[in-house]
Amino acid sequence: MFSQAITERHCRHHKLPATTVPSLSNFLGLISTAIAANSSSASSVIANPFPFNPGFDISAAASIAASLSTHNWEYGTCAESLLELHNPTYSVFGPSPFPVPALDVSSTPSLAYAQKYIPFGINGISTGGGAAADPAALGVAALMIGRTNATYTDACEKGTDYLVSGVPRWANGAISHRADVAELWADFTYMAPPYLAYFAAATDDEKLLEESYRQCGYYREVLLFNSSSSTFSPLNTSSSDGLWRHIVGPNSSDPWFWSTGNAWAAAGMSRVLATIIKAPVAQNTTWQANAVADLTGWIKEIIDGARRSSTDGGLLRNYLDDQWTEHGFGEISGSALLAATALRMVVLAPKTFPSKTYVPWADSIRLQLGASDANGVPHISANGTATPAVNPLGWQDVNPWTAGSPEGQNFVILMYSAWRDCIWAGLCKED
Repeated sequence: MFSQAITERHCRHHKLPATTVPSLSNFLGLISTAIAANSSSASSVIANPFPFNPGFDISAAASIAASLSTHNWEYGTCAESLLELHNPTYSVFGPSPFPVPALDVSSTPSLAYAQKYIPFGINGISTGGGAAADPAALGVAALMIGRTNATYTDACEKGTDYLVSGVPRWANGAISHRADVAELWADFTYMAPPYLAYFAAATDDEKLLEESYRQCGYYREVLLFNSSSSTFSPLNTSSSDGLWRHIVGPNSSDPWFWSTGNAWAAAGMSRVLATIIKAPVAQNTTWQANAVADLTGWIKEIIDGARRSSTDGGLLRNYLDDQWTEHGFGEISGSALLAATALRMVVLAPKTFPSKTYVPWADSIRLQLGASDANGVPHISANGTATPAVNPLGWQDVNPWTAGSPEGQNFVILMYSAWRDCIWAGLCKED
């Protein structure tokens, strides 16, 4: 059950000498002050979640994001985007994620949305079409709802036990993304490890929190190095410039560098990192420093690999290294989520992700979303639809998706929230 004994920490901003690199606590202090000034209630719902103009109609984009989702990983991604947008205090990127707050579900957009789509089953939250990890995408929202409804807490406990003990594993200990056979998908890294980390932080389970970090490392070994080792390879030693393969396994192999897969991986690891940095149970542990350094470096490998990849019309390609075939078209999904992750890391790890390097790169993607393609078609349509995206259910489809991608639409919201919070932290600027 949730610990009631954890003392919430408060960050205060103070002026630093010009030669000092400000710390995360300083940035969180600035964000906390901005949130307080913009909150409409004790639950810290932002009165105006769109205080800055990103160059396109972000309100329209957000208004249709929730309506596009039809699968549990999409519902979970939408719930996360709503949390970061409307309740940034309680996101793991915010100043006060722990202890897990007891929020009024009906007045918290993320939780009110997620509650409609959390089905219960034998393994807690119902399995997702053969994917063992996809239901975990809704896990953070379920845990938060569980603070006021024990049924959801019980489901989370069952779901956690299933992931840890009931799912096939790769030779190195990586939990399978699929339920029937050991198969590793980069997508897993956004679904399961952030949830396991959050559950561990909520229940003071230090061993599980460390395991969430190690799962990221096991996945990196397989998808970056094609290795089944449980020992983590050194940074910047891969033959793929830091980019992960999409899927390794017997049924759905996709051994190429899918933009959205790399974005899932980097963004998921950033959530695990933020949780480990802030979870009270992780403080003063023997492994925390190594976990923070490893995760920061692993995220940087992916972001830097993406930064060095060629673009198509200012957007990252669907397959990052494909300049020669129709699979390499520029698209918004991977582009937006990788930009969002870069901006989160500028705040979380400013020494490793200096703003002068990573903010302009992320800004270039944001500004491109506010522009038009080579045919003069706006990337954000009049009704807020972000295009072109990869087919959300067919990553090898060579036809750009223009009907609205559920995950891609929410990635745009995650990018906006990261940019807004980066402005509040004093590291990004309005145009």
